[in-house]
Amino acid sequence: MGEIALPNGISNGSINGVNVNGQSHSLNGYRKSCWYEEEIEEDLRWCFALNSILHTGASQYQDIALLDTKPFGKALVIDGKLQSAETDEFIYHECLVHPALLHNPNPKNVFIMGGGEGSTARELLRHRTIDKVVMCDIDEEVVNFCKSYLVVNKEAFRDQRLEVVINDARAELEARNESYDVIIGDLADPIDGGPCYKLYTKSFYELIVKPRLKQGGIFVTQAGPAGIFSHTEVFSCIYNTLRKVFKYVVPYSAHIPSYADIWGWVMASDSPLDLNAEELDLRMRQRIKGENRYLDGKTFTSASTLSKTVRKSLDSETHVYTEESARFIYGHGKHA
Repeated sequence: MGEIALPNGISNGSINGVNVNGQSHSLNGYRKSCWYEEEIEEDLRWCFALNSILHTGASQYQDIALLDTKPFGKALVIDGKLQSAETDEFIYHECLVHPALLHNPNPKNVFIMGGGEGSTARELLRHRTIDKVVMCDIDEEVVNFCKSYLVVNKEAFRDQRLEVVINDARAELEARNESYDVIIGDLADPIDGGPCYKLYTKSFYELIVKPRLKQGGIFVTQAGPAGIFSHTEVFSCIYNTLRKVFKYVVPYSAHIPSYADIWGWVMASDSPLDLNAEELDLRMRQRIKGENRYLDGKTFTSASTLSKTVRKSLDSETHVYTEESARFIYGHGKHA
């Protein structure tokens, strides 16, 4: 879905195998920059100017690109969908990691499904209580790619508390005997032909994830676009699916500029998830090394107070995510 537009305004088509240096050209009457364009919906595209294309490649599972963008710095693109951008990835990763870790009374070990970029592990390893983080990503090419090109996460990859496993997260969780304080779904979006949609299903949550959580354990997953119009793609049904498995379920969202939308996460547990802003701030001061750039107690309170439209939609959602009745965000994976 991602395309590069050359300076004369003519698209070269697929991003795969692009060999463009991204330098500006002076052509009267035409755009002077190389542009990246992503098709968000059939009638809606999002584009931004590039300084250069740093790297492109492909694995057996996904197509990969690293772009140096003018508005958002380095940006990781997988299967034509922007996954993470240098200037605002902290919003996504702080929201994904810290609410679940802070609601757990004493998190020691965490399992990450996906997370090959390393940013989720980076945020987890800021917590003083953490003894071990297992990061399980199916795609070794993505992990090696991010190790090589994303300098911000080099320390996380070198941390002795991090164990990197290349495997399907379902198979890895099934094979392991240990239980975890927190399990995190930092997976690619569920797209048709992508490698991850089966890890958003009721059977997976019920039969694989929940049995691997310790008493009082918490599961949290990224849950796709959560805007006024986009939340019905997958956010609402992921929320409803988790309500069928866990006693307490908290949806929350935040605006991420490089995604051109509000983004959603869902946190779930059989223990209450009810810390107030002051309690969250206290635990942040006690547990987290350094200061968050985005998330504090008041921010999480705001993030978990959804708009009237989205609240009503989530309350009335009846769809349960299964392999047979999967929902996808707009786009397609390598094997669609």
